[in-house]
Amino acid sequence: MMPGDKKFKTKELSAQINSAMLSFAGPEDMLKYLDIEPGSVSIMGLMNDKDHAVKLLIDEVVFKDEFLGCHPCVNTSSLKLRTEDVIKKFLPAVGHDYQTVKLRGEE
Repeated sequence: MMPGDKKFKTKELSAQINSAMLSFAGPEDMLKYLDIEPGSVSIMGLMNDKDHAVKLLIDEVVFKDEFLGCHPCVNTSSLKLRTEDVIKKFLPAVGHDYQTVKLRGEE
């Protein structure tokens, strides 16, 4: 999870999580693990990950804002949630933890 205006660099994240072969999940895996379609990826999808197979990574910048935006598992709507509520209430309620990462997003 990261701000939408930041560039994502696979190599930068790979080094932080010790993953040599980092790639995006395909549509089949998104349905299997989060029960969501491409384009609708959201932290809310973690409520469908009953086996806790998905690892949540959060860019440290996300914690600086009081609110965060996400889809309610469909991309036709958006939610504005308190960041603290997501971290302290939602994630524990769905049994998920997270790892903080530092993404520069620079060239």
